[in-house]
Order: sequence, then structure tokens, then C-alpha cells
Amino acid sequence: MATRYLFLGLLFLTTTSFAQIANDNTLKAQIDGKEFITQPRRIKIANFWWVTANTIKPDKSLRIWLGRFDKSDVLESGTYLVVDADKPDTKENKKKYEDMGKYKGIAVIKYVEETKEPRMEYHVGKSTNADETIQVKLGTDGFLEATFGGTLAGSYWKEKASATVFGGMGRLMNKMQDKAITKASGYDQDIDPEGNGYKKQEKEDQIVISNGTFRLKMN
Repeated sequence: MATRYLFLGLLFLTTTSFAQIANDNTLKAQIDGKEFITQPRRIKIANFWWVTANTIKPDKSLRIWLGRFDKSDVLESGTYLVVDADKPDTKENKKKYEDMGKYKGIAVIKYVEETKEPRMEYHVGKSTNADETIQVKLGTDGFLEATFGGTLAGSYWKEKASATVFGGMGRLMNKMQDKAITKASGYDQDIDPEGNGYKKQEKEDQIVISNGTFRLKMN
């Protein structure tokens, strides 16, 4: 009983500590034919700035990184070459980037969707080397605008039995707190399954993104 009250108390503190931040940003796209509309944000993950957007019920996260081969962030108007999310800086990609002479940089796209609650299973999509592009425009009003789409390499992830058993109530509480933060703050809190106690399944498919646009205030 004490554990239950502690759990509910932590959820209350979490949701009240993170108020949804209103903004004028917009993002919309079709993901596997289903409408995805939300307010994106630009957040720093590790050493990189990502345009990140999420929705809930189920939890979904779409992230886009715009940068260069030296892994520095870049924000210029122009065309960006979409590359493999796991291996963006291959010699082939760099040669294509340099020979074409028309790209301002490279881009990576990653999509994560919760398929079984609470964050037990996921569907993950990653950009590949398929000669796809993102068109970017940096306006004088301080907004970054872009149009995007493409086909992502899809994979499925399931929580390891050992993580479920040994993590116990503590792991469940952490997942529920992360979901509460995602819902209340508009930031996709700890939604990525890779390296987090999940196992990649054999099933693979494709995730198709079409008619994607976003408008994001940069300052």
C-alpha cells in the first residue's frame, strides 16, 4: 500500500513540475497514412540539436537532425541530403555530397512509436541512404521551415524479460514517470528503446512519411 501511494505521489509531482509550454511551432505529416500533427521543439540530445516532435496515446516521437559531415549543427536555407541514421558519414555519402555541390548539409530522421503500453514494445523507423532530401528555409522572422518525407527502415523492439523481472516496480514507475513528463511537457522523455532494456525483433518493414512540413521558431 505504501508503495502505491509513493508511486501516485511521484506521478503527481512529475506532472505538476512540467507544464506544457505553449508555442507557435507547427509540424504535420502523414506517417503510414495516418495524420501526425503536433508542436515541435528544438532540443539538444547528446552533442546534437534535434527538431523533435511527439504525440501521446500512444507515445510517438519524430526527430530530425540537420548538420554536416563533421557532425556540427548547421542552419542554412537549402537542400539537405537524407542519410542513414546509424551511419551518416560514410565515404559514399560524403562523395555524393561533395560531387553534387547542391547540398547545404545532411539530415537524419528517426521515428519511434509505442505499440504496447506502458512502453513494453516499440516500432522504430530510421532514415536510409535513398537519395531523399529535405528542403529547408530560414526566414527573416526567425522561423525555420522545412518540407520532408521519405521511407524509413522499420524495426520492432520488445522489452527483455530480464528487464521486466529484475526491474520490477521501479522500472514500471520510471516508465510511467517518463510518460507523464512526455505528456505534460511536450518533450519525448526517454522514449528510445535502443540500449534501454529492449531487444530488437526479427520482423522488419518500412515506415512511410509523406507531406511532411514544420515551422519552428529558432529564438
